[in-house]
Amino acid sequence: MRRAAALAATGLVLVLHTVLAAAPAQAATTQVMMSGYAFSPATLTVHVGDTVTWVQHDQAPHDATTTSAPVSFHSPQLSEGQSWSYMFRTPGTYAYYCSVHPDMRATVTVLPAATTAPLPPKATPAPAVQNPPKQQPATAKPAPVTSAAAASTSAAAAVPASTGSSAAPPPVAPPQQLASATAPALDPMLLVAGLVTGIAVLCLLLLGSRRAS
Repeated sequence: MRRAAALAATGLVLVLHTVLAAAPAQAATTQVMMSGYAFSPATLTVHVGDTVTWVQHDQAPHDATTTSAPVSFHSPQLSEGQSWSYMFRTPGTYAYYCSVHPDMRATVTVLPAATTAPLPPKATPAPAVQNPPKQQPATAKPAPVTSAAAASTSAAAAVPASTGSSAAPPPVAPPQQLASATAPALDPMLLVAGLVTGIAVLCLLLLGSRRAS
C-alpha cells in the first residue's frame, strides 16, 4: 500500500512535467468547395490530424477519389448542398479527382503533426538604476574689490535676483517602488508544478514516518 502511494505520487509529478514541457497543437478543419466543376482550393496543405471537408455547390453530383496517395479515400457522390469530411492520419501528397467529372483534379499535401515547443524561461529584468542627482556647477569665488566697487556691488545686491535659474531635477522614485514595478510576474504553471511537487513530498514524508513508527 505504501509503495503504491509513493509510485502514484512520483508518477503524478512526471506526468505534469511532461504535459508542461510540450503539448500537441490543436487539429484544424479546412473546407474545399466543389463549385463551377472545380475544387477550390485546388492545392491545399494541412497537418496530420487535420480534417478536410468537401462542400458541394453544383447541381451535378461530384465526389472526391484519390488517384495517387499514401492512403486512398473515396467519398460518396454528393448532391448540391451536401458535404463529406476526411481526417488525414498519414503524411504525404494526396492527388484526387471527381470520378464523375475527371477534369476536376486537386491535391492535398499532409505534413507531420506540429507540436508546440516549450516556452523559453522568462528573463529576469535587471534592477533599475537610480539616476544620481544633478550637481550644480561650482561658482567662481568673487575677486576682491575696492571700496568704490564694494559700494556699487552692495547697491546692485539690493535689486532682486532674476528667477531664470534652472529647475530642480525631478524627484526620483524610492528603490522599493522601482523594485516592485520591475518584479516579474509568477507563472501559474510553475505554481501548479510546485504544488504537486509539495503534495508528493508530503506523501513520502508521511510514509517514512509510518515506517519509522
